Amino acid sequence: MIDYKHLCLQVCDISKQAGEFIRKEADAFSAKSIEVKGLHNFVTYVDKGAEKLIIERLHEILPEAGFIAEEGTNTTRGEQFDWVIDPLDGTTNFIHGLPPHAVSIGLLENNRPVLGVVYEVTLDECFYAWKDSAAYLNGKEIQVSDRAKVQDALIATGFPYCDYHLMRSYIDCLEYFLRHSHGVRRLGSAAVDLAYVACGRFEAFYEYGLSPWDVVGGAFILQQAGGRLSDFSGSGNFIFGKELVAANNVIFDEFLETVKQYLIHH
Repeated sequence: MIDYKHLCLQVCDISKQAGEFIRKEADAFSAKSIEVKGLHNFVTYVDKGAEKLIIERLHEILPEAGFIAEEGTNTTRGEQFDWVIDPLDGTTNFIHGLPPHAVSIGLLENNRPVLGVVYEVTLDECFYAWKDSAAYLNGKEIQVSDRAKVQDALIATGFPYCDYHLMRSYIDCLEYFLRHSHGVRRLGSAAVDLAYVACGRFEAFYEYGLSPWDVVGGAFILQQAGGRLSDFSGSGNFIFGKELVAANNVIFDEFLETVKQYLIHH
C-alpha cells in the first residue's frame, strides 16, 4: 500500500534539490547554453541536468513507476504509475533571469493524478498535495479564493509559443477579460499559474497549447485546494487535451462559459 503523504514529502525534497541546482546554475548561466527545440521553444543544460537529477531520485523512491518527462531523459511508461515531470517550467523566464520558474512533478496512478508538487524556485515556495489531502504551501494549508464574479477576479493566462491557430479568437477573449475583470497576468509558467489559483492569488487561469508536464502537478494541487478544471469544452480532458480552464469553485461556470464563447468552434 502506497503512503501518498510520505511519498509527496519525499517529492517535495527532490523538487527542492532540483531547485537548488537551478539556482546555482543561474549565476553562471550564459546565452551560449541555449538550444532551440522548436519555434520559440528553448532548452538548456539546466533543464536537462535538473530532469536527470529528478528522475534518478524518483526512481529510487518508486522503482515501478514510469516517466513522462519534458526533455525525454526517460520515456518508459509504467503499468500503474507514471511520474509527469517538467524540470524547469518557465525556461524562457530562466534564460532572461526572470521569475517565476518552477519544478513541476505529478504522479499519475492509472492515468489519474494522485500527487502534485510545484516548487517555485525564485521565491522558495513549495506547493503540494497528495491523494485525499488538503493542499499546502510551505507547510500551511491553502485554498482557492472565494471571489464570486469574473468582474472581481484576477486572471492568469499564457500565450502559445508556436501554435497560433486560435490567436485571433484568443486575443478577443483576452480583451473581454481585460475589460471585465481586475486584470490579466501572463507569468510564463503554467505550473505556477495553477499553484497561484490554488492559493487564491489568482481566481482563474486559461491557456491552450499545453503539455501534460505543464499541468499535472499544479492541476492536482488546485483540485485539492477546492478549485475546478476542465478543457475548453467543459470536459475532463485537460491533462492530455492541450487546453485548460481552471478557477475557484464559485467563478468556474461563468469563466468557462466566456472561454467557450470565444475559443470553441473558431
